[in-house]
Amino acid sequence: MFKKILIANRGEIACRVIKTAQRLGVKTVAVYSEADARARHVELADEAVCIGPAPSRASYLQADTIIAAAKKTGAQAIHPGYGFLSENEDFARRVEEEGLIFIGPKHGAIAAMGDKIASKRLAMQAGVSTIPGHNEPILTADEAVAIAQRIGYPVMIKASAGGGGKGLRVAQNDKECAEGFVSCRNEAANSFGDDRVFMEKFIEQPRHIEIQVLADAQGNTLYLWERECSIQRRHQKVIEEAPSPFISEATRKAMGEQAVALAKAVGYQSAGTVEFVVGKDQGFYFLEMNTRLQVEHPVTECITGLDLVEWMLRIAAGEPLTIQQQDLKREGWAIECRINAEDPFRNFLPSTGRLVRYQPPATDLTQGEPSLGLGVRVDTGVFEGGEIPMHYDSMIAKLIVHGKDRADAIERMREALNGFVIRGIASNIPFQAALLAHPDFQSGQFDTGFIARHWPKGFAAESVVHADPDFLVALAAFVRRKTRERAVGISGQLPGHEVGLDNKVVAITTLGEGNQLRQKVRVTEIAGRAGCARCEVDGKVYDIECHSRLLDVRLTGTVNGQAFTAQVERGTAKNPLAYRLQHLGRQVEITVLRGRHAELQALMPYKAPPDTSAFLLSPMPGLLVQLAAAVGQKVQAGERLAVIEAMKMENILFAAQDVTIAEVLAKPGESLSVD
Repeated sequence: MFKKILIANRGEIACRVIKTAQRLGVKTVAVYSEADARARHVELADEAVCIGPAPSRASYLQADTIIAAAKKTGAQAIHPGYGFLSENEDFARRVEEEGLIFIGPKHGAIAAMGDKIASKRLAMQAGVSTIPGHNEPILTADEAVAIAQRIGYPVMIKASAGGGGKGLRVAQNDKECAEGFVSCRNEAANSFGDDRVFMEKFIEQPRHIEIQVLADAQGNTLYLWERECSIQRRHQKVIEEAPSPFISEATRKAMGEQAVALAKAVGYQSAGTVEFVVGKDQGFYFLEMNTRLQVEHPVTECITGLDLVEWMLRIAAGEPLTIQQQDLKREGWAIECRINAEDPFRNFLPSTGRLVRYQPPATDLTQGEPSLGLGVRVDTGVFEGGEIPMHYDSMIAKLIVHGKDRADAIERMREALNGFVIRGIASNIPFQAALLAHPDFQSGQFDTGFIARHWPKGFAAESVVHADPDFLVALAAFVRRKTRERAVGISGQLPGHEVGLDNKVVAITTLGEGNQLRQKVRVTEIAGRAGCARCEVDGKVYDIECHSRLLDVRLTGTVNGQAFTAQVERGTAKNPLAYRLQHLGRQVEITVLRGRHAELQALMPYKAPPDTSAFLLSPMPGLLVQLAAAVGQKVQAGERLAVIEAMKMENILFAAQDVTIAEVLAKPGESLSVD
C-alpha cells in the first residue's frame, strides 16, 4: 500500500478519498486554489499545496502544477476524484511518465473509453448493445442539423469528452439543434478543453441505469450491481438509488456481463462505470463508460459493504481482487440525494455565498468505513461559516440513506431531509422532498423525463403538497406558547401589559400577493407533561411533545405519538413576529396572534413589490461572458441578450418583452451579483 498520495480535486470527493486513506494509514496531500484556502479538504489532509487562482482552468486543471506538487511532497500516487482531470488521458499518461501512479485506469483505457465516439466503436466490437447515431465529430451547426434530420428527432448532442451533464443537449427540432450544438461546444471547451461533439438518437421514456465495475491488473473483473439514475434535471442526476426498482434479475445479469466484457476489452484496471439507457421493454443500450469514481458511488457501497475508494487504492498498488462475482452481497436499499446550492423556486439558479448555518442530520454511517448497516450518511466538503464559491459546481453535500427495503429507504431520506439545516444560501432540499413524496417516484414508475413532465413550468412553493398542512399551523402555535411560558413572570414588565398565556389565538399563513389564510387555534396544556401541549386546528387535535431548545432551528419531537423533525425560525425580514416553518419540503410563514392583535393585523395594507419589468436583472451570481445589447437597440421578446457563466454552466438570458435598450450597466468579463 502507498505511504502518501496526492488528491487532485476539491470539495466532498477530496474529503471522501482522505477518509479512506486515513483509515488505511495512508498520508494525504491536498491541492487547493486561492478560493479554497480555508476549504474542508485542506483542513483534513496531512499537507496542502496551493496550485493557483480561483478559476479551475488556472488551478485544478493545471496538470504540470499538480504533478510538481506531488513530486515536491513525496506523494507516490495521485487520486483524481471525479471531474477536472479525472478522465484526462494526457494527465494520466504524464503521471505515469513522471514515475508516479495514477489511481485509476491506465491512460490507454481512458483514451478508449473517455472519448465517447471511440468508446461506442469499441462497445460494438465487444458485443455491447449500442444506440443509433453519428459517431464522428460534428464541425458546424448546419452539419448538426443535417445529421439530426437523417437520424430523426429527438436527438441528443453530446460532448465527446463530457460528463456530469456538461456539454449535453436534447434537440426536438432544427432550431434547438443549431443552438444546442453551439452551447455544447462552448461548455465542452470550457469544462474539458475539448470542443468535439457527436450525436445520438434520443430514446424516449428511457431509464438511465449504470453498472459499477471493479477490475484489477491480474485480469479479474466484477460488476457490483446497478444504480438507478433516471431522476435527472437538465441531464444532471438529482436522486440515485441501488438497486433499480425497474429492471429484472435477467436484465441485471445481462447488463453486468456486458459491462464486464467491455472493461476486459480495454484492459480496464480500477473502479469504473458503464452507463446504459434502458427502454420500457428492458432493452438496453450502451451510453458511455466513466473511467473514474462516480458521484453516486456511496449507494453501491451501502448495498455491497465495499469501500470503492479502498479498492481503487489497492488495485493501483498492484493488489488483486480478493472477492469473486458469486461472493458479492446485495443487502437492502440505498438512496442518495444531491444537496446543491441552487434555488428551486428561481428555476434552480445557482446560489453562492456564506453558509451561515450548516447542520446536517445525525448520521450513523461513515464514509470510508465499509458497512452493511442501515442508517444515514453525509458526504460533504463544506462547513458552517464556509463559502460556496461561484467558480465550481454547486454541490453542498450528498445525503445517503440505507434502508431494509425501498419504502424504508424513502422514509429515512424524507426524515433526514427534514433535519438538514442550510441557511445563508438557497438549496434544493424542498425539491428533493417533493420528488420523494410523488406517488410515481414512490411506486418506481418514472424515467429520465420524470421531472420535466411533472414540473414543465418549473418548481414553485405550491408544488410542494403537504399531507397535513394544519400540523404546521399547530406547530407554530405550540412554539409561540412555549416561548411565552418562559416569559411569564419576568420582572420589569409594564403593568397591565405583562406576557400572558392565551388559550385562543389566530394563526395567519402568508399565501403571497397579500393573500392570507386565517385559522383559529386553541392551545391548552396537557397536565403533568412538561414540553407538551394540545393544539386544536379546525376540529383536528395535535398533541405535540418537544424538548428541543426553542432557539434551535431543528426541532424534534412527537405529534399524536408519531416522531417528527421540522425546522422553525422566528422572524423574517418583513415580519419579525412570523414563524418560518419547513417540513417535508413545505416552507410556510405563519404569524400567531391573540384575537385583538389579529383583528388589527387584518387592517394592514399590502405593499406590492416594485415593478422591475423594465430591467434585465441577473438572476444569479456569475460571470458575464457575452452581451448582445447596445443602447438604442430594438429587442423583441425571446431574443437572446446575455450569457452568464456560473458553477461551470452557461445560462442564457432572454428578453421578456419588446423593448428598446436605454442603458447598459455591465460589460463582458464583469462579475455579477443577484439582481
